[in-house]
Amino acid sequence: MQNYIQSIRSKVGHEKIILAFAGGCIFNHKGEVLLQRRGDTNKWGFPGGAIELGETPQMAAIREAKEETGLDVTVGRIIGVYTDLDITYSSGDQAQSIVIAYELIEVGGELFCDQKETTALRYFSKENKPQLFTKSHDDLWDDIFR
Repeated sequence: MQNYIQSIRSKVGHEKIILAFAGGCIFNHKGEVLLQRRGDTNKWGFPGGAIELGETPQMAAIREAKEETGLDVTVGRIIGVYTDLDITYSSGDQAQSIVIAYELIEVGGELFCDQKETTALRYFSKENKPQLFTKSHDDLWDDIFR
């Protein structure tokens, strides 16, 4: 079943729900991490998204990396599990998120922005942290550069 969130939202509207996401960190040879500028908030974040029914978190991380960056990746080590207790999206949807973050290893593809979900892609060093999308992304940033 594709677009699990849309299916749930059709039943509960904007009510607060728990959402499970997977994504991760793609590093370049300089140790910088790839971030995407999100089309919905214009803030930076790690590639990732909702786990669909029938997917493992690893499968979702691989799919989302391809959709949001154009890169083919494999899943490495798990970096951590993060949560945001209170998110309100621009649509008015409310959620508590659980994010499973992996180290993602680039194995092919080319960087690509669809100009909808992703408006820019850029590698950032530890010293060059942009404003990130949510607290869980800030926590992930802190963990990878600790």
